[in-house]
Amino acid sequence: MAEVMIAVMPFHGHVAPMAAVARAFLDAGHGVRVYTGSAHAPRFEALGARVVPWRAAPDFDELDLSATFPALRGRKGPRQMLANVEHLFVRTGSRQADDLVAAYRDEPWDVIVADGLSLGAHFASELSGTPWVTVSIVPLGIPSRDLPPPMFGLAPATGVLGRWRDRALRAVARAGARGIQRAYDEERHRTGLPPNHLTFDEACYSPTLVCASGIEELEFHRTDLATHVVFVGELTRAASGTPVPAWWPDVASSDAPVVHVTQGTQNVDPHDLVEPAFAALGRRRALVVATTGRADDASLPFPAPPNARVAGIVPYEALLPHVDVMITNGGWGGVLAALAAGIPLVVAGGDLDKPEVAARVAWSGAGVNLRTGRPSARAVLRAWRRVSSDAVYRANAQRLAAVLSEHDGPREVVAHTLGLLDAGIPNPAGD
Repeated sequence: MAEVMIAVMPFHGHVAPMAAVARAFLDAGHGVRVYTGSAHAPRFEALGARVVPWRAAPDFDELDLSATFPALRGRKGPRQMLANVEHLFVRTGSRQADDLVAAYRDEPWDVIVADGLSLGAHFASELSGTPWVTVSIVPLGIPSRDLPPPMFGLAPATGVLGRWRDRALRAVARAGARGIQRAYDEERHRTGLPPNHLTFDEACYSPTLVCASGIEELEFHRTDLATHVVFVGELTRAASGTPVPAWWPDVASSDAPVVHVTQGTQNVDPHDLVEPAFAALGRRRALVVATTGRADDASLPFPAPPNARVAGIVPYEALLPHVDVMITNGGWGGVLAALAAGIPLVVAGGDLDKPEVAARVAWSGAGVNLRTGRPSARAVLRAWRRVSSDAVYRANAQRLAAVLSEHDGPREVVAHTLGLLDAGIPNPAGD
């Protein structure tokens, strides 16, 4: 049996899929420790894992990031994405590594399995000389000569002019990410590691095994995808254990189409998407089920229309079989859950990885990309009508559902990890 360290950035959207991975390792009889923030420790402890909390690294509140990272205050869109990456994910890397190396000295592990934005796992792998597996819980951001950079939320262009466009955008992205790259180089230096030739985008991914959530049918075609990248489907298909709300009989017995509106679990300002969705659908023949993304708070700062029902979180295993269309901010886990249920989507992807998710959904033909995280009510209404009336969207969602049903993501992560250990592939020293 292997001793496994699982490193999880302390966000709900990261914790849910990595908890499923931890459960799969535990069910297979392996020893599991989990490195994450204190707010999420009970979830992993309930599974039977031992938790190593963030100590040297700043243990932050994901619902109040600016309290710990003042540079994030008041930012939206690309500026927020760049600031988030630099301050949250990069400049905590050396202190994450301090925590992880201390845990390794106390009790060595055989392999470290980490979500793709856990830079400390990369550093700790190098410092300990142990294998590192990346679980990519967002769409792949590995740089490619065939694709535009991920920050723009664009599908690959075609033709000579299109290739020139993508080449120019890659240059713009490199220039815009200089602060992130400088932070990455400085964090390596703080850990005592030598400089390397990697960009931060490259450094997020293990050089020996990347288990990517999703399927190839949702990934833009590229000719330079490394052979150690494997697609494992959905990671959070298991029952959540969340109870249904008191108004659940309204959903179970609804004659009207059920439309699920979700603001996700990060950047949960309901004015961005829930409010325009209510304005768009409040007088339509539909039952609108909206979630705030906060399990402890189902309140909204504006009234809900009579045909809407609101909860903090609703268990997807109960809800999705009733849903006709999902309107989402583009959280990857929620999108994969909807597609696994054959549900077409309207995606309002505003920042971070959300524009990439929206672009992939539109490219696959399973939904409409609103190209903003703060759409107008008119844009939401038009997109909902389009997705509801055109059977092609549902057919494409069902096509993707059939492929997703062939996977068991958490078990596949375990199998691929054990294959890596059995092969005895050494950890490249940061190259």
